[in-house]
Amino acid sequence: MPRQRNLMNLIKIKCAFCGKNFLRPAGRANEAKKFDWNQYCSKKCQNKARLRRIEKICSNPDCSKNVSRELGQFKRSKSGWIFCSRSCAVSFNNSEFPKRKKKIKKCNYCNKEFSGNKKYCSKECKDRAQIINEKELLQQIRRFYQKNKRIPLKRESSHYGAIRSRFGAWNKAIEAAGFKPNPILFAKKCIANDGHKCDSLAEKIIDDWFYARKIKHERKIPYPDDKSLTVDFVIKNKWIEFFGLVGAIKRYDQLIQKKRRISKKHDLSLIEIYPKDLFPINRLEEIIKIL
Repeated sequence: MPRQRNLMNLIKIKCAFCGKNFLRPAGRANEAKKFDWNQYCSKKCQNKARLRRIEKICSNPDCSKNVSRELGQFKRSKSGWIFCSRSCAVSFNNSEFPKRKKKIKKCNYCNKEFSGNKKYCSKECKDRAQIINEKELLQQIRRFYQKNKRIPLKRESSHYGAIRSRFGAWNKAIEAAGFKPNPILFAKKCIANDGHKCDSLAEKIIDDWFYARKIKHERKIPYPDDKSLTVDFVIKNKWIEFFGLVGAIKRYDQLIQKKRRISKKHDLSLIEIYPKDLFPINRLEEIIKIL
């Protein structure tokens, strides 16, 4: 009889974490309901409910796995990078991407990367920048145009600091050399030599490179599963993307990851091109091996 009486005092409750129904004494259950307390079927569920976890995509750009971590781990990470495995972390740290987070400057004379508060990487570069005259700087711009049939970008000049100190601004030097300044690299639409509309000057350079070599290519083909996403170029069975703003905008990086996941799912051959592949040296021929 006592056993039966105890069972009658139990009521069925739904676990606030796992959703499983369990029996609990009526008095305890009513008390929890009165004070709006969560009720759990076990100590294990109670402990799991206390953990605050969030999910992010692995910081390695070549990986698209979701990483689940406690909120405290994200807060303790000084860099903000989270990896799904040790191998992904090592691969990322050995690549060029971490350099985007570090305060690495480019020498205003030779364009070499270095760390520090000075404008030049060495005393030699500083002295040379002060010696070079305006006439020579303008001749360098004209020689670049004769060779490449376009105006150079800032990052393509080894004497950008000297040009700024002589002319006050890059575009003023371009005008002094007798040319019209380039549009902003990723902001203004351009028309390629074959008539294709390009979203940036960099895309035009890639498109013109294909056209000059008579490589048939298509533009803005929608991705499978998501018609709002389009690929920059398609050549035969190769999908080619120019990721010009990687590491600069969070939303842009998320779209890159999404395109990689779709490409992997549908077994698309995705070729990725970055600004460092175009400037200061055009490396398209070694990247796109379909000639």
